[in-house]
Amino acid sequence: MGLTLAQKLIKSHLISGEMKSGTEISIKIDQTLTQDSTGTMAYLQFEAMDVDKVKTKRSVAYIDHNMLQSGPENADDHLYIQTVAKKYGIYFSKPGNGICHQVHLERFSVPGDTLLGSDSHTPTCGGCGMLAIGAGGLDVAIAMAGGEYNIIMPKIVNVKLMGKLKSPASAKDVILEVLKIFTVKGGVNKIFEYTGEGVMSLSVPERGTITNMGAELGATTSVFPSDERTLDFLKAQGRENDYINLSADDDAVYDEQIVIDLSTIKPNIAIPHSPDSVVLVSEIRGLKVDQVNIGSCTNSSYADMMKVAKILDGKTVSENVSLTVSPGSKQVLNMLALNGALSKIIESGARILESGCGPCIGMGQSPSNGAVSLRTFNRNFKGRCGTDTAGVYLVSPEIAALSAIKGFIVGEEDFDENLKLEIDLPSVFLVNDNMIIAPIEESAVCDIEIIRGPNIKPFPKNSSLKDSIYGKVLIKTEDDITTDHIMPSNASLLPYRSNIPYLSEFCLTPLDKEFPTRAKLNNGGFIIAGKNYGQGSSREHAALAPLYLQIKSVLAKSFARIHKSNLINNGIIPLVFNNEADYLKIDVMDELELNDLSNQLNSSIINVINKTKNYEFKMELVLTDREIEILKAGGLLNLMSIKNKKS
Repeated sequence: MGLTLAQKLIKSHLISGEMKSGTEISIKIDQTLTQDSTGTMAYLQFEAMDVDKVKTKRSVAYIDHNMLQSGPENADDHLYIQTVAKKYGIYFSKPGNGICHQVHLERFSVPGDTLLGSDSHTPTCGGCGMLAIGAGGLDVAIAMAGGEYNIIMPKIVNVKLMGKLKSPASAKDVILEVLKIFTVKGGVNKIFEYTGEGVMSLSVPERGTITNMGAELGATTSVFPSDERTLDFLKAQGRENDYINLSADDDAVYDEQIVIDLSTIKPNIAIPHSPDSVVLVSEIRGLKVDQVNIGSCTNSSYADMMKVAKILDGKTVSENVSLTVSPGSKQVLNMLALNGALSKIIESGARILESGCGPCIGMGQSPSNGAVSLRTFNRNFKGRCGTDTAGVYLVSPEIAALSAIKGFIVGEEDFDENLKLEIDLPSVFLVNDNMIIAPIEESAVCDIEIIRGPNIKPFPKNSSLKDSIYGKVLIKTEDDITTDHIMPSNASLLPYRSNIPYLSEFCLTPLDKEFPTRAKLNNGGFIIAGKNYGQGSSREHAALAPLYLQIKSVLAKSFARIHKSNLINNGIIPLVFNNEADYLKIDVMDELELNDLSNQLNSSIINVINKTKNYEFKMELVLTDREIEILKAGGLLNLMSIKNKKS
């Protein structure tokens, strides 16, 4: 029996465990990436490990999230990251060089390598045949220090692509179709592997769009084969030596399979407020649009921008629409400027934003109250754009650009039949890495001073687990609570990503403004949650802020993969309801107690006492032996410290 591509990539990096789905494995990490929203905390944790330099083949620190500098906080964080990078042998991508996933795909992706990134959209590089996984900052810090990465061996889902896309359908519509089928919960502990004759019709940037939004499925990652299209892309980037041919065996066996005929794909749209709320664009054609934002790590490639320029050429943006365009990298922006496409975009009335995440994470461009905002981004969670009352719709660059001209959401019939939107990638990309600072010689490292601004505070650390835990239920949530709910991400809070005491004042406030106060008054306690708790971003702050507020355990119907790992790494116990009635019976301010934890943690069932209502119920503890060891130590850093002392 042959192997899938994902299995081949895992096998070639396997350190321990068996490739049996549902069991824990550890793999070697070749590359890491961080960005400035999660990077400061990751590097503070890396420093705590007392390692002289990174042990990976390549680690890259990107500045792409917090680039609005209305005060010194962001600039201070950037300087900290830059000096840490120089001291420890990390490449540093300066602000303005581009979005981490777009730049990494262009300049650092290597087929066959593993990549761990402190951003949930790290799987973008799966479009180039990498095993690219998003994780919490601490997991990335450990990988930089030479440690393995531990995951549950995923099931492998084969998405077999047939045929070829027909314009104006695009790669964005393919992944929206997959989201329509599987939903935001359907990819947990799964890898989506794309095969079939249709793969060859997709360029690497198009594949990157699909693997990028695979994160919205909750998937561990997504991957395409490394083939002739991959070689063409790497050659054009001057990196053909990085190419190797990679694909699944002909007799590979998958856990699941779906077949998608690309020729039948129609333009899709995700309506508010979830990426899986997908319908055909034709179903809501004509809806008035107030704002259009084109860019993000999903759709900001050279080809995407060239299509936008073609559609906008000689046209004018509707008087009632605000259109912004964010090229994904300096490479893309520079090439658009040289070939005249940028001029066409500007002439239409579009506003050009710098190459960064910007509006996608609520960093500027918040729409007006009640507005319809059409975006080429990957998430449309309520309030993520910075305006709670706005409705965010996710579409392709083609639909977005034409809608900006028309003033309403367009359908296929609104496109000019004579306008050819197919874009051939250049045989040579403009390569100018002068905004990427390479590591210095080791002999000069001792002279590097790490600069820390006053906003950089120590990260909170847990104590070893007590045998009994007591506390009150501080909040009870519904299903699909995102990390944006748990630890909001917007222009006013992002500058404080390295200041957990300050951020904790906003923990879960989108759901309950009194939560931080209640947590402090009661010396912490418990969170009760529904399904898929912690979906979305990989931000570790969604575990660190609750830790600072002394949250002892989260009891949920189910957890998103990365957030569950972040909770465990910080010593917060993730328990799963095995009975819907138990969830329904609990109320806010009920007093809960867990006893004999030193023994109970070794079981798959934890007994919980509701002292307020005088009854006992059972929760599932779905953990590996390693994760139980982490919880007992009060977190992964504590466990590492204990082991280092023993050795």
